Amino acid sequence: MVKLSVNLNKIATLRNARGGDTPNVSQVAIDVQKFGCQGITVHPRPDERHIRYKDVYDISSIITTELNIEGNPTEKFMKLVLDVKPSQVTLVPDPINAITSNSGWNTFLYQDFLTDRIRKLKENGIRTSIFLDPKPELVSYAAKTGADRIELYTGYFATGYASKKWNCIEPYIDTAKIAVSNHMLINAGHDLNLDNIYFLIEKIPNISEVSIGHSLIHESLYMGLENTIQSYLKRIHKVSKSNKHIIQ
Repeated sequence: MVKLSVNLNKIATLRNARGGDTPNVSQVAIDVQKFGCQGITVHPRPDERHIRYKDVYDISSIITTELNIEGNPTEKFMKLVLDVKPSQVTLVPDPINAITSNSGWNTFLYQDFLTDRIRKLKENGIRTSIFLDPKPELVSYAAKTGADRIELYTGYFATGYASKKWNCIEPYIDTAKIAVSNHMLINAGHDLNLDNIYFLIEKIPNISEVSIGHSLIHESLYMGLENTIQSYLKRIHKVSKSNKHIIQ
């Protein structure tokens, strides 16, 4: 069964727009777990324009599902995650001024850097994932870092799917196959929504986890947060059930 991790960054962005504490990020973390999601994702950035470092500490103390912290492994970020010790850390190569994550690591060029960071995380019992473009040639270098998983950057897929370019999935399938052959699990995230999630999981039945924030919050404006989460879970369950005979 593919796990759904809800990214809370957009909730924090809404709160920060007014400078108060509404909506309360910690309360939303409690609620989305109650509504059925199997994980919480946060992505603190250096300027704290949405999730703040304090939010991460607050959420970690009340989380009952898995906590996934995403980010560029700067010294400040590493101190945070080694303090909190979440279930998973996803390493993302964000430049400081990035609006959102828009590419994965070049694991060939950054293999030594990632290996060092991942070693420190795993010494502290933290599962690790590397944010990766759908480029099969980069998977073997990701595996050499000691990472447990890759997270497929699905921005390209989402753009192609919206344009009805069904071959957009092929690089993802190829990348996933090589990840499996290297004994790595597969996560996916970025621009996934209720329209494209079924197709992605249908074509890549080995996905372990999807992380969804922007689209889920947008859809919840129309459908309500609980109903939106339940809609994702129903789609995931339906396609996972139909794929059950494929997964070994």
